[in-house]
Amino acid sequence: MVGNTEFGQNPSPFGSEVQKLESPEGELHLRFTLPSGMAFALPAEGIREVMQQSPDQITPIPNVSPLLLGTINLRGQIIWVADLGQFLGDQIPLRTDRQELPVIAIEDQDTLLGLAVGDMKGMRWLPPEDLQIQLSDVPDSMAPFVRGGWLPGEDEDLIWHLLDHVAVLRSARWAT
Repeated sequence: MVGNTEFGQNPSPFGSEVQKLESPEGELHLRFTLPSGMAFALPAEGIREVMQQSPDQITPIPNVSPLLLGTINLRGQIIWVADLGQFLGDQIPLRTDRQELPVIAIEDQDTLLGLAVGDMKGMRWLPPEDLQIQLSDVPDSMAPFVRGGWLPGEDEDLIWHLLDHVAVLRSARWAT
């Protein structure tokens, strides 16, 4: 190979179709929906893990907030799993009679919480400069936890509401 004079002279097998990767614009967010179809985005830096959890592996705990579904063992660490839709006041309950529930483990400092949601929609780079702060479609029960939203683009029809994971973790609603 070192002595092969043709090695550096052959054209690329890809020809001139090789494209440079573009840098993503914005900040990376996980997008998901509640059972009602309301769409949310969480900043990637606040997410510890995303998983599909079997409902029978969530251990119910008696005499706790009705917002909490129970606990799971996440690699040796016991964490609470909450129904995010119920926490936010969503009108349609989370269906737990299915094989797997999408759960997002969020964290801030030493606090970790699993949020069960309706459906995962994947990761996407969302530009912070396009975030609309004033949104009229957010119910009062959700307003303390929503920092704004991205209006529908050319390829979608959903408003992606930016969820403040720290406000969710620190909420006094968990005590009720």
